[in-house]
Amino acid sequence: MSTFLSSISRQLLLCVIVAINPSLLFGDESGSSPWLLVPVVSSDPKVGTSAGVFAGYLHQFDDQSPVSTFGVGGGYSNTDSYGFGIYVNAYLAEDTHRVTAGVGIGKIRNDFSDFLGSGLPVQTTDDLRFAAARYLYRVRGNWFVGAQFSMTNYLISGANWQTDAALNLLGLTGFDSNGIGLVAEHDTRDNQNSPKSGHKFSINNLAYRDWLGGDDSFDTYTMKYRQYLAHGDDHVLAWRAEGRATHNAPRGGYSSVGLRGYVRGNNLAPHMMLFEVEERYKVNAKWGLAGFTGAVCLLDDLNDCGQSSNWYPNIGAGLIYTIKPAEKMVVRLDYAWGKSGNQGLYMSFGHAF
Repeated sequence: MSTFLSSISRQLLLCVIVAINPSLLFGDESGSSPWLLVPVVSSDPKVGTSAGVFAGYLHQFDDQSPVSTFGVGGGYSNTDSYGFGIYVNAYLAEDTHRVTAGVGIGKIRNDFSDFLGSGLPVQTTDDLRFAAARYLYRVRGNWFVGAQFSMTNYLISGANWQTDAALNLLGLTGFDSNGIGLVAEHDTRDNQNSPKSGHKFSINNLAYRDWLGGDDSFDTYTMKYRQYLAHGDDHVLAWRAEGRATHNAPRGGYSSVGLRGYVRGNNLAPHMMLFEVEERYKVNAKWGLAGFTGAVCLLDDLNDCGQSSNWYPNIGAGLIYTIKPAEKMVVRLDYAWGKSGNQGLYMSFGHAF
């Protein structure tokens, strides 16, 4: 715990530096430069403290399209974990075409104090390679349809033979998963980076098949809804509801808790339902505050949500800094608490939703 508190102190010092002179980290404080350099920091008592950077280039292809982002990022943690990725989010031809893609590699060393709710401390290493892309075409008004693919290769190994035996027993040894699917979205948001009004509804599937080169054949179905309500002096109330279901998925393809304050993969179930609400309070043109709370239910069937043990709530607060006023791009520092000692500190580029 002392190491965790020490890491928090270092990150709070970083925030003080940013508050005194944000241009020390973010470059051109006026926001006119197309270049972007953002520190990315997180700290969690289970997976350790990590620090990295996201470097991006911004370009608007035409007056009707939102600003596109091309970026690279990487990070390293005090548990000797690392990750590196390339990211593209492009809006083309008066926002008729939307392309999102990314590739990355990483080695993640996890130190779980309560692995999958077993009460046992487990140390694992995940070797990861992934590639994913999504293409959307505006068919009418604010409706988009398209396709996506995902290719993931990862291997989980334990810190000792006992852990390896337990992972094999649980079916968590990693696998190749290659999937393709369809996407439909309805997007009325007034801005892609920091919306103040509108909503986004998205529904998609991924069909993972062994004939695509994966180890298993299974399906996932995801539905997301997000709404943004402006009030007062440019304050925003944002909320989201999400659901994810799987069919014939191996344990490695199960759903997890996608809330700040929890470690993804520490709790798993075939299906997931999520609700989260966040108030974004504008202090001035550059700074803002946030407060958020939510809950996730992990379930095999709907009856499971009647048991408190299957619910994972969170609550937290954040500090928001606008680094690119014209594009409404932000950097955030959030602290979140969950149940059973789960907690985390995150410095990130962009809102959580």
